[in-house]
Amino acid sequence: MREFIVEADGGSRGNPGPAGYGAVVIDAESGETLAEAAEYIGVATNNVAEYKGLVAGLKAAHALDPAAQVHVRMDSKLVVEQMSGRWKIKHPDMKPLAAEAARVLPAAQVTYEWIPREKNKHADRLANEAMDAGKRGEQWSPSASTAELDRPARAGRSAAGVGAPAGPPGDAAAGAAKARAAMAGSAGTGAAGARGAGSGTGSSASPASGTSGDLFGTAVAGAEADVRAARSVAAGAGASEAVTAAPPVGWGASADLGAPATFVLLRHGETPLTPQKRFSGSGGSNPSLSDIGREQAVRVAAALAARGTVQAVVSSPLLRCQETARTVAARLGLDVHLEEGLREADFGDWEGLTFAEVRERQPDELNAWLASADVAPPGGESFAEVTTRVEAAREKLIAAYAGRTVLLVTHVTPIKTLVRLALGAPPESLFRMELSAASLSAVAYYGDGNASVRLLNDTAHLR
Repeated sequence: MREFIVEADGGSRGNPGPAGYGAVVIDAESGETLAEAAEYIGVATNNVAEYKGLVAGLKAAHALDPAAQVHVRMDSKLVVEQMSGRWKIKHPDMKPLAAEAARVLPAAQVTYEWIPREKNKHADRLANEAMDAGKRGEQWSPSASTAELDRPARAGRSAAGVGAPAGPPGDAAAGAAKARAAMAGSAGTGAAGARGAGSGTGSSASPASGTSGDLFGTAVAGAEADVRAARSVAAGAGASEAVTAAPPVGWGASADLGAPATFVLLRHGETPLTPQKRFSGSGGSNPSLSDIGREQAVRVAAALAARGTVQAVVSSPLLRCQETARTVAARLGLDVHLEEGLREADFGDWEGLTFAEVRERQPDELNAWLASADVAPPGGESFAEVTTRVEAAREKLIAAYAGRTVLLVTHVTPIKTLVRLALGAPPESLFRMELSAASLSAVAYYGDGNASVRLLNDTAHLR
């Protein structure tokens, strides 16, 4: 019985926006590409495009051999989990597409696997070619495609092995592949290491690509997981032992624990108090955005729509965040969910005052607050207390948005706290970060408990 691998992807430049999909059928034994499919589908969401890519890939496999065993590999956690029957399909647009995919081949002939984005580049490039063609008013043509030429070398099972890492010198994923080979003590621990993430050839790291590639989580994600796994092995033995010991079960296949929950952290736009640098927390006047702040919200909404990666929006309940969040969510076609744990610190008696005014009126209290995270402003909340509720909100949101990218619209102190905790930095680091109004930061959270800071205080969208 023949065995095929189907790799599929889809993307939307705007989510919803101009969308397309790509799919490739691969011979599981030889690694040879047997068929490609891609299509511009007009305005749609990422998830619709991904499902349409899956359907096209399954139909292409069926056309080659309706009796073949098919292993589907996609970087969409949503599609993989829903088609595997582990997640319910609730969205009305997804149900008919999932049903169509299920009808192409008998369920016993199809299996599903999630793969990181950098291992799905062939389908990703096909999807981008389709979207590029649609932008020109054309449909994708296989004769004009270069996706097959650009893909990394693909070995069949008989040639599996780590081999030489792909990618340019210094490439993060390529370096991780070398680390895997060294840690395993052999070049024969699996094929996963052969896939480096070359720079400049793929579209997964391009914010304009609109596919499953993400500026907040690029191909480096897989390499980071490999490095974490390498650290875990090394931690249990001396350095010389770590190099020569047999690799743990599953090492050769992948060290990746799945797609992280990625928090894109957006500080709200300016309020009338922002340029005056006044304390503005949970216990003050709860100001709304200024005209400048509203313009900043429009600009960041446009930037996030162009990236097309945000799948949910969560906001602090304070007015300035809700206004910012609603502007972004309206552009992305998403709802806004409120999270009490994301509100700003309560600055008590200092609300509405400048730092200089507090220094003049309550110098001892200010010095004590600056010296210890356990000290609160009079009538307010300490940084330690803020950390406790931010940590609780973080864990709740990681569980709710596992494997997804979610925009958190919040304030200076919660954002700095999330970054500080991700870095394992001391409390005093809160005073050593700059966070501008309407700036973007990002942190990814992995299944092994580790976190990776991807971005800090990005304001390019405001210029």
